[in-house]
Amino acid sequence: MLTRQILIPPLLVFIIGLLLTGCKGADSQSNEIAENQEKKVKITFWDDNAGPQRTPIWNELIKRFELENPTIDVEYVGLPKDYAKSKFDAAIAAEDMPDVASVYTSWLPEFSHRDALLPLNSYFENWREKDKINKEAIEFNKQIVNDHKLYGIPYTQNLDILWIRSDWFKAANVKSPATWDEFFNAVETLTDKSNGRYGYTIRGGAGGSFQLQRMMYAYSGIEDYFIDGKSTINDPKHVEFLKRYIGLYQNHTPKSDITNDYKAMVANFDSGVAAMIQHNIGSYAEHSEVLDRDQFQAIPLPKSINGQYVTEAGNTIGISIFKGTQYPDEAWEFVRFINSKEAQQLWNQSVGQIPTHIDVLNEDWIKELRHIQVSTQVYGDKETIQYEPPFYLPEYRTILNTIVDPGIQEVLSGKMTVENFLNKWSSAMETAQKQYIDQLEN
Repeated sequence: MLTRQILIPPLLVFIIGLLLTGCKGADSQSNEIAENQEKKVKITFWDDNAGPQRTPIWNELIKRFELENPTIDVEYVGLPKDYAKSKFDAAIAAEDMPDVASVYTSWLPEFSHRDALLPLNSYFENWREKDKINKEAIEFNKQIVNDHKLYGIPYTQNLDILWIRSDWFKAANVKSPATWDEFFNAVETLTDKSNGRYGYTIRGGAGGSFQLQRMMYAYSGIEDYFIDGKSTINDPKHVEFLKRYIGLYQNHTPKSDITNDYKAMVANFDSGVAAMIQHNIGSYAEHSEVLDRDQFQAIPLPKSINGQYVTEAGNTIGISIFKGTQYPDEAWEFVRFINSKEAQQLWNQSVGQIPTHIDVLNEDWIKELRHIQVSTQVYGDKETIQYEPPFYLPEYRTILNTIVDPGIQEVLSGKMTVENFLNKWSSAMETAQKQYIDQLEN
């Protein structure tokens, strides 16, 4: 039997060849895309203060970072401010930490002591913009940890102040308080309980310990947290201040203050319940969303009874890399980006805090915002005292969270005296200090 040959026209052969080549090219391209996708790295970022004001800022920064770094994906995880620390604690205990996170300076000693953070010295030293970042803040971050390594690059600085309803003050013909007597008098004068208005609102719930401590030292002017191993927390000046301060509760502050967390305290101010709150400049964005510029303003905490401004040292927030990351180089790229001029400008201008990048400090908006100028006034005063809490104590945050926060509520409810509260607080800090020194000596 003869086999019949099928003749394919030359043109058809050419077309088939092109199609086969095209298929091969498509397969090759698909493989290349898949290979590139496999090279893409995903890092997780934890925000220590998530919410409607700040989460969108981080999302925008992450978007810009990913455009500049197409091989790195950043997964954003937002943590509520008052409960962020406990989330970090649990993650460290479970060895299930993020790659990179926003971390308060006060957390660095504890986290480094728990071997949770990656030293950033070599990365920072090789970064071309290292000299642009506030040198004092960098040195402070190294100073407060046991091994004096760098575990966080601060992207913002804060300051505790008084936010006042300037429209209320003007209507009542009351001047902004510059002394502690004027502060207490203004609280009493601006209270109108019949109309649901109070002169002040206390943060009696979660996080109240930090604000109370800063108020106490701002009043007393005491520079040292420990003197010869004894805590100054229960100094007679602090007893004097706290009796007067706690005495405001229910008389010139709302009854609900006993459970006030950060959000409730800010809501009291923004909604017209309270004439004043003590917080930091970082809540500017929230106030400005609700109030007009002529309705509120920032003023410094009054000078101490010794005549100087007193602030807490190390009031910064930085970006840290956690030791368990599989992608330290990619995590550093994110740290570097957040501390760039572009990123610091967007974050700090949106939130209303002080940038640590010197180039941003020269921007016009820095000169236009009154609360930033107040911060400059306080930090720039040559007589300003910066006391240093014992951030280096592993138990420092635990004492504040488990002894001081609930202790404030007991004092407000009348279940504990001011003296007993401060003595208990002091005793816990002194015990932690002694244990720390004993460990160093042994």
